[in-house]
Amino acid sequence: MWGTTRVIPTLSFVLEVAEPGLLVIKHHCSDEAGKFVNVAVLESDQIKVVDEHASTLPNCPAVLTSLLGYDSPTSWVDSVNVLVQLAVSMRAHGRGGSLLLVPAGSESWREPIVWPMPYAVSPPSSELAHLIGRTPDQTRGRLWREALGPTVDAIAGLTAVDGAVVLTDQHELLRFGAKIARRKGWPRVEQVTVTEPIEGATPTLVHPDQLGGTRHLSAAQFVQDQREAVALVASQDGRFTIFEWSECG
Repeated sequence: MWGTTRVIPTLSFVLEVAEPGLLVIKHHCSDEAGKFVNVAVLESDQIKVVDEHASTLPNCPAVLTSLLGYDSPTSWVDSVNVLVQLAVSMRAHGRGGSLLLVPAGSESWREPIVWPMPYAVSPPSSELAHLIGRTPDQTRGRLWREALGPTVDAIAGLTAVDGAVVLTDQHELLRFGAKIARRKGWPRVEQVTVTEPIEGATPTLVHPDQLGGTRHLSAAQFVQDQREAVALVASQDGRFTIFEWSECG
């Protein structure tokens, strides 16, 4: 199938060919440009129907809710949706990568990082934070989006470097190429609870090695050691994993 269109009607669905053998069905959820709700994924002979109630699970990461598209329609200036754009850009470069989101003003994230670090950003880059802090009007909205896109892609591109990107929850870039070690005196992570936001899925306990390579293991270790942090990991095969500490789980 091939075609082109300038307008997608609100009452419509989209069948996206993400890659050979991978189809994504989604529908337009609002008048807002670029906002779609994922309905199902068809991969080879597997059909995965997205569970629209997945976001009601205890401690569900806000970025997951926004990735699924079941959040209330919000502007792309929203900080969570900017994380979604970072996630999409990380996946798009195809090299895999990790991004650590740490609390602003806290220095505890330094403890499980191997020092010295090869790539420090001094002073911290605040271009993304500056763009998010602006509320573009209708006349300047296009120019704002044109500035935001390259900034997001630049930060996401740094995740292709060996090591992780460190970004504060205020969207200031602190480091990239960070090597993660175990926090002194803390236990080695042995298992993680894996949930998939699809109908019929049940949480399973697995060793982080089963999710991927060293990126997944180090991300799980970092979030266990830094429980206010969130880790985003893109695999080279296209899988995307969010690590977040769950007090109830």
